[in-house]
Amino acid sequence: MSRRPVAVAASLLTILALGAVSACSGNSSAASGGSGSTPTVKLMAGGLDKQIYLPYQLAQQLGFYKKYGVNVQLSTEQDGGVGAEEAMASGQVDMAGAWYNHTIEFQAKGKAVEDVVQLSGAPGEREMCTKKSGVTSGADLKGKTLGVTDLGSGTDTLTQFLAAKKGVKTSQYHRIGVGSGSTAIAALQNGKVDCVMTTQPTVAAIQKKGVGASAIDLATTNGATAAMGGAYPAASVIARTDWVNSHKDATQKVVDALVATMHWINTHSAADIANKLPASYVSNQLVTKADYISALTADKGQFLPDGLMPAGGPKTSLATEQLVGNVKGSVDLGKTFTNDFALQANKTEGFKTTTTPAGPNG
Repeated sequence: MSRRPVAVAASLLTILALGAVSACSGNSSAASGGSGSTPTVKLMAGGLDKQIYLPYQLAQQLGFYKKYGVNVQLSTEQDGGVGAEEAMASGQVDMAGAWYNHTIEFQAKGKAVEDVVQLSGAPGEREMCTKKSGVTSGADLKGKTLGVTDLGSGTDTLTQFLAAKKGVKTSQYHRIGVGSGSTAIAALQNGKVDCVMTTQPTVAAIQKKGVGASAIDLATTNGATAAMGGAYPAASVIARTDWVNSHKDATQKVVDALVATMHWINTHSAADIANKLPASYVSNQLVTKADYISALTADKGQFLPDGLMPAGGPKTSLATEQLVGNVKGSVDLGKTFTNDFALQANKTEGFKTTTTPAGPNG
């Protein structure tokens, strides 16, 4: 769904991800084992070094996977490679760190996939546009060339939604895949696109270079609600329903670790978070550490404190999919997510939940 922002980190991440994917081309890796065994779960994210996906790696850095008794092998999807959600659906990995909307799309295609923990209530994205584009809302996208991570990605869906909501048809603008990070910046800088839908730290780099500015803000829960009519659940952990049902203990342990991570994010500053992440994520050829911290401070509101799917979120996501034409049939939203694991995780640790959880109908 989302791709690489940082070239300097990409080479290392490519080596890690290719090794992880090649090692998991067979059956599911989560071991049920006997009493006292530690299950291994392979999780591919749509960009470990992107701010919207930072909880997966942060949980590893904090030692929470180990604390809660699960060995999580992280990998990251690559430009031109298989997407995290597709790798999960095909059994290359057990879980995907991807957007919730994919569960709706999978159901529409007859595949049972569910969201087991919700990390954000907003896409964490911004429509970054050149000054001469004149774009300030979805209505202004008419006649423009718009950059998305990939055609069919979450950023592609959002771009189409912003236009459709203002009555602009897909035939009235042009979309192209530009990736993220240096390639997205170059597309703006070289005039290949008028706008690009992207996230931090690419947003900060675009602003620092002066090649674009934020025209439409979907980076926080409040911003998403204003632009989309409600909270838009984005970053999550999704897995095949049959896998979850046969690996409930492993699933619970992963959710325990990530709920603890979300609580940690909620009670710590952006600087604290940056200090725990790998150095290459927060300081590289695109951004300085100070830039990264500033960007995270501004967009930290996208993260949910307790891992619960927020009330109304599934309905907003479904409405988005329907408006852009990705889903045309009926969808049972109750089968696209579960709050059971997150509720148990919060109960186990005694965390106070503040997110109003979605009911069976979203």
